[in-house]
Amino acid sequence: MTPLSCGWPLASGRAEREMNGRPPRVAFFPDSFHEVNGVAHTSRHFEQFARKHNLPFFCVRAGPQNQGLQKTGNLWTLELPRCAFSIPLEKDLGFDPVYLRHVPRLEDAIEDFAPDIIHITGPSDIGLLGASLARHYSIPLAASWHTNVHEYAGRRFSHLLRMFSEIRPVGAALALEDCAMKFAADFYSAAEVLFAPSQQLCAQLKLATGRPCFLMRRGIDCKLFNPSRRRRPDGDKTFILGYVGRLSAEKNVRLLAQIQRELKSSAQINFRFVIVGHGTEEAWLRRNLPGAVFTGVLRGEALANAFADMDLFVFPSHTDTFGNVVLEAMASGVPGIVTEDGGPSTIVSDGETGRITDDVSFTREILNLLRDSPTLAKMRRAARTCALSATWDSIFEEIYARYMVLLCKFPRLQ
Repeated sequence: MTPLSCGWPLASGRAEREMNGRPPRVAFFPDSFHEVNGVAHTSRHFEQFARKHNLPFFCVRAGPQNQGLQKTGNLWTLELPRCAFSIPLEKDLGFDPVYLRHVPRLEDAIEDFAPDIIHITGPSDIGLLGASLARHYSIPLAASWHTNVHEYAGRRFSHLLRMFSEIRPVGAALALEDCAMKFAADFYSAAEVLFAPSQQLCAQLKLATGRPCFLMRRGIDCKLFNPSRRRRPDGDKTFILGYVGRLSAEKNVRLLAQIQRELKSSAQINFRFVIVGHGTEEAWLRRNLPGAVFTGVLRGEALANAFADMDLFVFPSHTDTFGNVVLEAMASGVPGIVTEDGGPSTIVSDGETGRITDDVSFTREILNLLRDSPTLAKMRRAARTCALSATWDSIFEEIYARYMVLLCKFPRLQ
């Protein structure tokens, strides 16, 4: 798989120019919007793009309150609460098994907005709601793949089975992973067009669903995430190894404790971990990462400042479909050390903007860079330069261009 190497797709102009007339009316049903994860991050930027270009856009999402329909020009929003008996998936995210109860409330709004296309982001409660409405009203459906739900299911199940020594967790986890992938493929096959953040995932989804699948990478705000935010004094010789993201089993975060032990036994290097985020593994990490700084969840300028103060970004996940945080680190002038699996390896250019490695070699790669100041400084500059070419506008303009190709097959927009 070819790494990103700054080769971001560029649209041939603003979305409005691609429409040859009026832009399509898009109803967007994101799995997550207010939470702290990549889906929510991308979804918020998608709404901002629509607002910026005055595109007709209806964002239907889960919210903490039963907020009514809001209209600001062409931008409509509706937040629908999850019930008290929702199944917890993360600290700030759940699955409401009776979320379809909101269909009657949405019918009038959908008919008034009259979307040309409905776009969902996964097999969640709100994704099922959007897909049901698309089918009921015969509206073309687009679906983007943001989370490797099958791998997440396998990793979490394997983590759970560790307490039962008589069960072979690897085999059981792989079986669950296969089942989850089959379920996801059945769900995504209901869409007319698919989007995914890497060519590998596009090929996998196309094969599994028989549907066309196109790249939908991620952008970055390089004004916010900027090396100029670094506030550490010049005399500070402590190497800051940073991690930003969910503290959960599928992120492979326990490897951080192993890395710390190996670094301490391998060389006399003054270093410290800074951990940004929350999740089910936080208590374990606090016990097994002595001396680490746990900031909790950070947003906006506080997050950008934390990135800029890092020397290396350590991201051991094998399951990320893209890795927004890796791109945020690069924009901050921080090279990333990532695994060979998943999306982060398509962002980092090995040896230029960071290193791509396996779990066994993580510590060695970190040591090599911490001992080689000129190479680390060169990587910091290259990481920033690469991130500068990743803009959200270019990403979403490509999505709108794909919408138009799809809608040419339907008479609704004619």
